[in-house]
Formats: sequence, C-alpha cells, structure tokens
Amino acid sequence: MSIKKDETVLAGKGAVKIIPVETKITITNTQTGKEYVDEKEALADVENPATSTEEEHIKRDVAVMVNSLDIFGDTT
Repeated sequence: MSIKKDETVLAGKGAVKIIPVETKITITNTQTGKEYVDEKEALADVENPATSTEEEHIKRDVAVMVNSLDIFGDTT
C-alpha cells in the first residue's frame, strides 16, 4: 500500500484540527560542515564539477516547534 503525501486518514469522529507550527530546515554538507542557505545552493554545490560534493553528502534537518499538543484527546 502506498502512502500519498496529501492523504488524511481520520479514525473516529470529528474534524481534523490543523495546528500551525513553526519549522526550521537546516541543510548541511556532512563532509565539509558547510551550512547552505537553501536547496538551490546545495544543488549547485553537488552539480559543481570543481567540488567533490555528492547528493549523499547533503543532510537535511527539520526542527518542528510545537507549543502544546493534546496527545490523549477527548476521553468522553
């Protein structure tokens, strides 16, 4: 079974509450430690024949900041 990116699965009753969250993406070269400004800069480094950077050297970290999250839901 494949999972589609835009598919929402809801078990039980009620509507899905969308919680806005702040995210921060950090793109780093694991070989050199260089932090890229964006995906375009990382891709340019990979495509540059003057560097030894390969796609496998690019690391993407995503931090998601959530103030509060009700993990237990409604008990009634």
